[in-house]
This record gives sequence, C-alpha cells and structure tokens, in this order.
Amino acid sequence: MRVVLFTGKGGVGKTTLAAATAARLARSGRKCLVVSTDPAHSLGDALDSALDADPVELEHGLFAAHVDTRVLLDGAWTELQGHLRTLLAGAGIDELVADELTVLPGVEDLLALAEVHRLATSGLWDVVVVDCGPTAETLRLLGLPEALSGYLERLFPAHRRAVRGLIAGISGRNEQNEGWERTIDALDGLAARLSGLRAMLADPAETSIRLVLTPERVVAAETRRTLTALALHDLQVDGLVVNRVMPAPPPSLRGPTARWLRERHTEQQAVLAELRAEAGAEVPLAAVPYAAAEPVGVEALLGLSEDLYGDTDPAARGPQAGPALRLERTAGEGTSRDSEFELALRLPGAAEGPLDLTRVGDELVVTVGVTRRRVSLPAVLRRCEVTGARLEGEGHATVLVVVFAPDESVWM
Repeated sequence: MRVVLFTGKGGVGKTTLAAATAARLARSGRKCLVVSTDPAHSLGDALDSALDADPVELEHGLFAAHVDTRVLLDGAWTELQGHLRTLLAGAGIDELVADELTVLPGVEDLLALAEVHRLATSGLWDVVVVDCGPTAETLRLLGLPEALSGYLERLFPAHRRAVRGLIAGISGRNEQNEGWERTIDALDGLAARLSGLRAMLADPAETSIRLVLTPERVVAAETRRTLTALALHDLQVDGLVVNRVMPAPPPSLRGPTARWLRERHTEQQAVLAELRAEAGAEVPLAAVPYAAAEPVGVEALLGLSEDLYGDTDPAARGPQAGPALRLERTAGEGTSRDSEFELALRLPGAAEGPLDLTRVGDELVVTVGVTRRRVSLPAVLRRCEVTGARLEGEGHATVLVVVFAPDESVWM
C-alpha cells in the first residue's frame, strides 16, 4: 500500500496535480483513491464530478472522496470528549472547566488525517493520493500525531494506564470504576491511532510527500521553509513539482508581449536553477509546463500527467535521505568521564531561518522559525549536558550537530 500526499501554497495547483496523479495510476491498472482534506473541496471541480465523504468510482479503478470533518467531529470525537471529561472530573476539576479543557484546537485536522489512515489501511486500494490543504494547515496536520502523542503521555502515562486492572481489583467493581475503565480504554485507543498515524507518515516506504510550487521567489521561499519544518518532524519530502512553467517564446516574436514572455521565462528559469542546486540529488524536481487550457475532467488530467511523469511511476519512492537523527561517540569509551557524543539532526535549510535550541529535562527542544519539535534524548544523553552546537553542510544537506559531554552530577 502506498500513500502520496500533495501540498503547497494555496493556488499553485496541488489539487489538479493530485487528481492527475490518481487518474494516471488508475489507467495503469491500479485501484487508486484520491481524497481531499482541503476545506475548499475543489477536488470535485478538477475531476468534474460531484463528491462527498463516501468514495465513488469515477471510472474503472479511479475512486474519489472528500473528507467531511463535521461528520467525524460529531461521531468519534464526541464520544472521546465524554471520556476525557470523566478523567478530568475524577481529578477534581470543575465540570465547566473540564468542558473547556476538552475543546482541542486542531481536532478537525487530526480527524481528517485519521480518516485518511483508515482508508489507506482498509486494503481496498493499491494507492491513496491525498490532496492536502495549503502548506500552513498541512504542517499543523502532519505534526499533530507526534505532538498529541506527547501531550497524552504527559497527561496520563502508559505505565499508569497499565495498572488500571490493579486499581479496579483493589477498589472493587462499581459504576465509577467501569466509567474509569471505559475512559482508559478510549485513551489507549487514541494513543494507538496516533501511533499508527505517525508510523504511516514517517515511513518513506509507505508514504511520499510531494511539495507543489510555482517558479516564483515568494512561493519558493515558503517551500524552503516547508522542507525545513517537515524535516524537523522527521517527515521526508521525496519530490518537488514546479507547476506552470512558461515556455520560451520563439526568437521571431517581437513587441511588448514577447518582451514580457522572455522576462518571465528568464526569471522562472533562474528560480528553477536555484531550486535544483539546493535540492541536489536528495529531492527530485519535476517541471510542468503552463497549459493553455485549464485541465478539468479525467481525460484532460491524463494529458497533464504525461507532462509530469512521462514514463515514470507516479507512486515510486524517491531517494531516501537516511535517518533524521544520528548519535555518534566522538571521544572516550565506556563510562569514561572524558566521553563526548554528537547528536546529528538532518535539517535542510536551517541556516536561512532563526534557530533555537533548548534542553528541557530529557528532551531537546528545537525551533526553526515558527516550527518546534521536542526530541526525546537517548538514554546515554540524559546523563549529559549540552556543550555546543553547529550547522554542517548547506541547502538540503544541512545538518544540526549538538555536542554532549557527561554531567558529573549524574554520570554513571
């Protein structure tokens, strides 16, 4: 099973390219579902079909749907919200305050992603193509499983959930304990779903993330920041798709229109050259020419897919960048006090934005721009202190290296 996610700045054509990819996959003989989590719901316009939350087969092998978060919000989340109120009430929190605390920002995005995971793991399709929302919403969407897993673990750790049977045995069976049991089961279910979501997103063998952009400097700058933010969450982009590339006008063309076309073409080619130099071999870049007519409907989308993929497989994995985190001992051996360790975090483009590094207990908090991630430290580094940090490489090959040395007060 493969999942291919398309995202990018609003208006760059990600919905059209996602639909074209799905149409190409279906014509190649694979059962493919294209699903939109974008609140704008323009996927149906691109396919020239009316869509709703239930997948509908548009032609042999090609299915499409929109995720309806309102239905999801009224269903599974309402039940879980009730269980969380039970948990908070048991902790002595006022009922009105408990109601406020169970209103979770971003829950619609999480439910949309959970629905994609459910569809992808149903076994009904060979490939699921996802038309995500604009970049900012997608970053929040893709970062939610890890963030909420961390919050859930802090609120109610797994080792505490594991002793619920002992608690019930000591206190005896009653209505309160049964409510408590249902609450813990619901929390365990949420933790399992979050873990499954995270595993799906972070596994490049299962999931590909494609960034769509137009060859404009403002859009390219946002794409660079998106690459950095996704890498910070250990999510790998395996392709950049540059849409609406202007052709070069013929030399015989004269006049103001020809001058404008040449200037536009030259500027776009300069942006493309910069993107290729920065991405290198790690992230393949595909350019799609500007179409004279808007591609609407399956047949028009198939023509667009020829420009995008040629003879290649749209669901093929791109180059693998290796693990996002790497730990290496650089001095000493065993438990010697002159030991030194380096933790390397792959962070493309980190040199271009503000970078902040903070140690909080057993975690390293890394912030690049407005994106933050809490990295759990390996056991040996929890007995060390940070002594330095540096950036190595450039462009997409940038790596943040954090240096650790034994903390004398807690070292083995």
